Amino acid sequence: MAKEIETFVKLQVKGGAANPAPPIGPALGSKGVNIMEFCKQFNARTQDKAGQVLPVLLTVYKDKSFDFVIKTPPAAILLLEAAKVKTGSAESNRLKVGSVTWDQVRAIAEVKMPDLNCFTIESGMKMVAGSARSLGITVTGTAPWQS
Repeated sequence: MAKEIETFVKLQVKGGAANPAPPIGPALGSKGVNIMEFCKQFNARTQDKAGQVLPVLLTVYKDKSFDFVIKTPPAAILLLEAAKVKTGSAESNRLKVGSVTWDQVRAIAEVKMPDLNCFTIESGMKMVAGSARSLGITVTGTAPWQS
């Protein structure tokens, strides 16, 4: 028989660096989850992705056991790394902070593909390019589907 789900918890944690300090401790402690057990499991599963910010969807069951799914890093963080800038633009329509090429957009879309809501790499590239536009990052060159 399947376990009864109590709640879901969404976190963003750096790979290999989960510890019981805030924000993880209070978020999981209030749900009755064993914080140290989560930290050990998360760090073991993400030791190859050390330093990357990874979204985590944690499912907490009625008996206080849990499962978690590690997603791919957010597109915004990958774009900021590719453009070599610290933050996005405060006024993305006027002030541009950096630029990326369509090859970099394709690489980011390929990484993000399991979590994107699309079927083709071109539509994934369009989604990543939209995120870049929102950050104030320009995409240089001609889009592959326009040539």
